Amino acid sequence: MAEISGICDRRFETLQEILSSNLDSGADTGASVAVMLGGELVVDMWGGTVAANNPAPWERNTIVNVWSTTKTMMALSALLLVDRGLLDVDAPVATYWPEFAQNGKEKVLVRHFLGHTSGVSGWDKPVTVDDVFDWESSTAKLATQAPWWEPGSQSGYHAMNQGHLVGEVVRRITAMKLGEFFRTEIAEPFGVDFHIGLPESEFARVATLTPPPPPNNDLRALGRDHPAIKTFTGPRVLAEYAGRDEWRRADIPAANGHGNARSVAQAQSLISTMGKMGATRVMSSDAVEEVFRVQADGFDLVLQIPVKFGLGYGLPNETASYLPDRRVCFWCGYGGSMVVNDLDNEMTVAYVMNRMDEGLLADDRGHSLVSAALAVVS
Repeated sequence: MAEISGICDRRFETLQEILSSNLDSGADTGASVAVMLGGELVVDMWGGTVAANNPAPWERNTIVNVWSTTKTMMALSALLLVDRGLLDVDAPVATYWPEFAQNGKEKVLVRHFLGHTSGVSGWDKPVTVDDVFDWESSTAKLATQAPWWEPGSQSGYHAMNQGHLVGEVVRRITAMKLGEFFRTEIAEPFGVDFHIGLPESEFARVATLTPPPPPNNDLRALGRDHPAIKTFTGPRVLAEYAGRDEWRRADIPAANGHGNARSVAQAQSLISTMGKMGATRVMSSDAVEEVFRVQADGFDLVLQIPVKFGLGYGLPNETASYLPDRRVCFWCGYGGSMVVNDLDNEMTVAYVMNRMDEGLLADDRGHSLVSAALAVVS
């Protein structure tokens, strides 16, 4: 059995067995799993190696790019501003970002950003990933382009640009980019080792990602003008980009967060505990309840599967059938990372890894770990 380090409450021993089995089988190269229960860290495990071609062990402070799991940190940041009365998600985006009210976007609401229904799910071409590193020019480009479908009518996953859309609203309110706001309001005050915009001093402890196999779903038949094609090519993002210094340093609140399962679970336990971090109330329960305002429930134009979106999070539906139909919210990252908040049991489960797989909303590795944790409290 693969060696697993860390702590594991005996109630959750099945998670340790699953992680060890995944490492033994090669399903995982290096990974970490964490569970927060009632605001306490009851599982914090890791194992494997930092790269497929590097025998150095995954250690307690190893971090990795978690891709779209980063979006849940962006959502926390927005909810903090909602709770403080500084952000109204039902207000037009132009209330905070006047330049956005161009080309048919005058009635786009802030909640359309958080629910993936704005019609602006990517950048108009020409655009490259290098353009995304430049905050000023990339957000200006989003402000001028027209929506790709009627805003508010349907979801279309905002894969790379959701953090720029929400982040620019946050910047207009706070004068801080979203990564800085998250760091000063959540990460530093509560010792959460999660970074949106990674300092160069932390590069040495980043695990190397193994890219996923080619996807099974070929979207090319949809045609180049379909929102799915335009989203995934505007810009095209490869797993290998995560190894670039420019990527790590940039503020990309939809995709380039770096952390481990512990830090993801610690931050997201703000949701499962209804706004508390330990004994400190960080936001009101009313702000957390906003997560469950359904923004879209149906076929997603970009992901091409049924998705139910609340405010900043996915909600259980037939695609996420492993989740119970109760007060649960979640999201996942490209390649397999994921976090699930179970508010009825004050539990948060997080999984991050460096071997990427092809599932759209995580895969059997994360699903099995989450299901095992949910079984403990069900």
